[in-house]
Amino acid sequence: MPGIARSLRRSLVAVVRAVREDIAAAKLRDPAARGGLEIALLYPGLHAVWSHRVSHALWRRGRRFPARALSQVTRWLTGIEIHPGARIGRRFFIDHGMGVVIGETAEVGDDVMLYHGVTLGGRTRDGGKRHPTLEDGVAVGAGAKILGPIVIGAHSVIGANAVVTKDAPSDSVLVGVPARARRRAVGEDTRAILTAPEYHI
Repeated sequence: MPGIARSLRRSLVAVVRAVREDIAAAKLRDPAARGGLEIALLYPGLHAVWSHRVSHALWRRGRRFPARALSQVTRWLTGIEIHPGARIGRRFFIDHGMGVVIGETAEVGDDVMLYHGVTLGGRTRDGGKRHPTLEDGVAVGAGAKILGPIVIGAHSVIGANAVVTKDAPSDSVLVGVPARARRRAVGEDTRAILTAPEYHI
């Protein structure tokens, strides 16, 4: 019994630490955030991520139906659909959130941020890896679509409404339909393209 109690205590400490990290990440990334309690209670992006952690744990243990059921309930409540098979890193933040879709084989690194309307989707019905991988520190603007088993390198920025179907190296800026990647200049402020898209058709 003491061993079970210790294990439960460690698990609880890990959960509390992860929740605090998520709240701190939201506060850092959202200038409208006023306090931890408001963020914890009123930010649907965090609620979706927290629910996903539970559904992903169920999915990994082979409890596929309850995992999918929880993800669907979360979708109804938040407007955010994260497949329980998707792998999500630490301090993941979804700002506003409505309309975000993350597919089953998507992989999201640490410190990634998505705005509303983003899709991490597939382009084929074949099995295996069919959704994108976002490495650490990637930021994705409102309405962007990232499709297929591609890799977006660390610390890249994807502009609002971009459609990305090809790999991009680290520190890239991707804008347009289809998106074209360019190297981010040293010290370049890319925040504006996340919500005010540049179109290159």
